[in-house]
Amino acid sequence: MDKSPDAFRTISEVAEDLDLPQHVLRFWETRFTQIKPMKRGGGRRYYRPQDVDLIKGIRHLLYDQGYTIKGVQKLLRENGNQFIAAVGTGDMAAVAAIAARKQEAAQAATAAANAPARGLDDEMLVGEPKARPSRRFFGLGKADDEGPVAPGQSRLSKDNRALLQEALFDLLECKRLLDQVR
Repeated sequence: MDKSPDAFRTISEVAEDLDLPQHVLRFWETRFTQIKPMKRGGGRRYYRPQDVDLIKGIRHLLYDQGYTIKGVQKLLRENGNQFIAAVGTGDMAAVAAIAARKQEAAQAATAAANAPARGLDDEMLVGEPKARPSRRFFGLGKADDEGPVAPGQSRLSKDNRALLQEALFDLLECKRLLDQVR
């Protein structure tokens, strides 16, 4: 007897449908906090349809697209569960719509950030950090310092730390891609 598409699935059903061992699903629960199966008496797991779609998306990104666990975690943080679930179900229209919404929000945030005049020449601006780090970068400087730093000081401004951190992430991503090619 086949189950309704809205029915909950056991871990064995999900593992069989996705061609994954059950221990991998349990492991992914520890790495992806977004996977939250309902647990009944005795610790038995029951996956909701949206959990299964999310797992399909994670599986596709890890196994078919070559992402790392950290890469998928970053995609989840940046784009949300719906995006990964849409990838898993193959709904490219939903993926495009979510990506377009995110891009519009980013453009609105950029426009809002660029609205107030900073008093600096455009030629002086190398780039703006995409995200402000919430903790110190390699232990340099204080966590709450702002603005330019005088020459000869052994610390970096928040903006420079953010730019360096962004460059480091880009280099690590390039290394990951090169490692995949080898």
